Amino acid sequence: MKALVDLIEASHHLDDDQLRVLLTTTDAVVVDYLHERARAVAQAHFGTGVFVRGLIELTNVCRNDCLYCGIRRSNHHVARYTLTTDQVMECCESGYTLGFRTFVLQGGEWGDERADWIAGIISEMRRRWPDCAITLSLGEHSREVYDLWRECGADRYLLRHETHNADHYASLHPAEMSHDQRMQCLQWLKELGYQTGTGIMVGSPGQTVDHLIEDLQFIREFRPEMVGLGPFIAQHDTPLGNHPNGTIDMTTRLYSLVRLMLPSALIPSTTALATLSPDGRLQGILAGANVVMPNLSPADYRDQYALYDGKAHTGSEAAEGLQQLAAQLATIGYHIDWSRGDYRKNLAP
Repeated sequence: MKALVDLIEASHHLDDDQLRVLLTTTDAVVVDYLHERARAVAQAHFGTGVFVRGLIELTNVCRNDCLYCGIRRSNHHVARYTLTTDQVMECCESGYTLGFRTFVLQGGEWGDERADWIAGIISEMRRRWPDCAITLSLGEHSREVYDLWRECGADRYLLRHETHNADHYASLHPAEMSHDQRMQCLQWLKELGYQTGTGIMVGSPGQTVDHLIEDLQFIREFRPEMVGLGPFIAQHDTPLGNHPNGTIDMTTRLYSLVRLMLPSALIPSTTALATLSPDGRLQGILAGANVVMPNLSPADYRDQYALYDGKAHTGSEAAEGLQQLAAQLATIGYHIDWSRGDYRKNLAP
């Protein structure tokens, strides 16, 4: 089975049956070898630096009713908030002083009616911090809105496809949401010149190994610049609140497989991993991830952005915990890379 790891490293591709072997093997030696080779490839492209992004959770207001999400519109136990423009600028100012050179605006999905307000925030960020990258993770919008935000200065956009299987997608989302529309939005983002990110929830309800294989093949063919993979973690106020959580083992296997498929991709080691285990984020880096996103949001609002239960947002998961993060990374031979950490097109396979 090690030969399959060598094959994907050399060719950046495996067929479905070969991927199934690596996703289902119980041979710890093979899994360790998979992580080892992914780690070596990540270091060959990026060294031992881990890029940091300052995460700003803009709002927990959302028009969607996804069955797994704690900020779904039907969850009336959530205290809703939306940061003001001044609060966003204060977060960025604090982050810039700390050393961040990429900011991530994440939030629940509105309709296009708030597009101009977001455009104004992006323009002001671009004016004040021209050397910084601006990443958006604000859900599905029209091509025209994506174009507006790109023209205002947004560099990157993360829109996880969640699952490439249309039937599985339908089981996780309300009827008014469309798998085809999600795929269309991703295509628009690519066409408009964003560094585009996609990804999945690992271990989501109803997910099978065949679904994971389909996701991996889609990611390889789509060739995103960023890949966001995190374990599913249930939120108690949702219809899927009793479903078992995803696992660190499967999530890190997927990190390694994606790293070997797309050697120069930007792959965050997610907060969800750190929620499952105190060293979860370090395990992600050792499996080939190369990005972390400490939380820059105002502390008073972090509990309210409750996508899932137990979300880690203090200590090394918070922007104010950067010394702790640096110390944790040092224990595995890594360090913080303070650069913008752009996708390195010249190193793409």
